[in-house]
Amino acid sequence: MRTELAIFPLNTVLFPGGVLPLRIFEARYMDMARDCMAREEPFGVCLITSGGEVGEAAEHEPVGCLARIADWDMQQLGLLQVRAIGGQRFRVKSRRVQADGLVRAGVEPIADDPDLQIPSEFSACVGLLARVIDDLVEREADPMKRMIEPPYRLESAAWVSNRLCEFLPISPKARQRLMELDDPLTRLSVIHRYLEQHRVI
Repeated sequence: MRTELAIFPLNTVLFPGGVLPLRIFEARYMDMARDCMAREEPFGVCLITSGGEVGEAAEHEPVGCLARIADWDMQQLGLLQVRAIGGQRFRVKSRRVQADGLVRAGVEPIADDPDLQIPSEFSACVGLLARVIDDLVEREADPMKRMIEPPYRLESAAWVSNRLCEFLPISPKARQRLMELDDPLTRLSVIHRYLEQHRVI
């Protein structure tokens, strides 16, 4: 089923279940965030392919991820701080730019990754992510400021592969390709090979 939603083109890739902190100051995105919170609706995040995060509407990848606002704060007038959580992936089928520069798109949802167990050959990836989580919890006492959202599903190939993708020192374009993969075990295999090549595991 196709639906229309506001698109926030960014120089980052959002994964399902991922944490996205945003500092919003442009009027079009302040209005977007207000409307999303009032209607309890998500917005869409897509990686920029041409243009910038501010100014004229940027061109973006055709596959993105829903973002649900989980928390917000405005300690400074005109600057909205938002913490959003990634939801379902989607594919853009149509696109229009409003007079205020906000992109709206007709999108079709992409099926969630199958909930697969992690094969034993990828256990080192699970151990690495567990250490990352322990480090984040130790360094940041406030759960609302941590870059990983519980529950920590260390038995799920989809959840583990998505979280590791967020922390790999790779280009946004490579992150985008990994996000678009429809098989979490393939994604995890690519990550495992990368970590082995770079002697992380």
